[in-house]
Amino acid sequence: MLERDIHTKAMLKSLATFEVVAILGPRQIGKTTMAGQVARAYGKRYHHFDLENPTDAGRLIADPHLVLRDLRGLVVIDEVQRAPELFPLLRVLADRRPRPARFLVLGSASPELLRQGSETLAGRICYYELPGISLAESGVKNLSRRWLRGGFPVPYLARSHAQAFTWLKSFARSFLERDLAQLGFRAPATALRRFWAMLAHWQGQVWNASEFARSFGVSDTTVRHYLDILTDTLVVRQLQPWRENIAKRQVKLPKIYIRDTGLLHTLLGIDNLATLDTHPKMGASWEGLMLEQIKQHRGLDEVYFWAAHSGAELDLFALDGRRRIGFEIKRTTTPRVTKSMRHALVDLGLHELVVIHAGAESYPLAKKIRAVAATRLLEDL
Repeated sequence: MLERDIHTKAMLKSLATFEVVAILGPRQIGKTTMAGQVARAYGKRYHHFDLENPTDAGRLIADPHLVLRDLRGLVVIDEVQRAPELFPLLRVLADRRPRPARFLVLGSASPELLRQGSETLAGRICYYELPGISLAESGVKNLSRRWLRGGFPVPYLARSHAQAFTWLKSFARSFLERDLAQLGFRAPATALRRFWAMLAHWQGQVWNASEFARSFGVSDTTVRHYLDILTDTLVVRQLQPWRENIAKRQVKLPKIYIRDTGLLHTLLGIDNLATLDTHPKMGASWEGLMLEQIKQHRGLDEVYFWAAHSGAELDLFALDGRRRIGFEIKRTTTPRVTKSMRHALVDLGLHELVVIHAGAESYPLAKKIRAVAATRLLEDL
């Protein structure tokens, strides 16, 4: 088991402030294991209910007030989206003074979970999205394994690549055939599988609903619905465009990324590093990995990309306090300053532009531009 102390500390801090903390993330990302680590570190009595367990579900659904009202310490409720009717009761229990208990609720992302939480627990709940294993947790010495297998704990820790991809294929199948229906999404599993695979080949590109719709023989709104399903369940990221007040026509549609590189490679039929290194989507896969790592490592809540129709573009744009920072991600050992980078510096008023690359060293490239090696990302970024 991988101890994920970074997230444990963050959740303990949230529990000190909020009556309810919700851990959100795709299935099998490690929410239940994380809740156990948080509960042990909390230092008080804790109680665990799993709504996939018929016994726990029966008790909580039949008379939740009777079950929860007298509990002290930390109360963990797993797969809470299965019983959205609990949220009004959690509001009542959270408002008691003094507070006899705090609540840690776990859920795969679902519209019902988010809607009920925002309506009934406003001001009382903190949402914490649990990501896959980061480079800070795996260590940069395991960068290649983390890139190939992704950040789900089971495949990352598997004894071999073969075991890892057997698990990932099984996950993808059960996610489409079972999990989405349990989360309340209604869409044909076969169509979604084709759509998800097509998205994998679209990694790092600007969304084009019309092209997808023509390929599937359905309407633009249908493929948009499919995209939203995969986004809402946290397996796809729609990286939104940043628009600056400049005299240039700018891209207005999001870029699409499969968030976990292990799932991306499974959908692309990649199961080893040799195949990955020669695949046409190798650069886009590397870009997606670094995007997620930069966001986690710098603690950036909102990130964007920027592109103008003239050809200037920036892989990642972030507001870090008052600082405007840009990132370019290159699968090369010899990064260089491009005309596009210089346009981004000026047009976006960047304080700094960082080029993440696959070489071994970090060094300045030009004024306000520096190269950071992926293997030194944790130290130099």
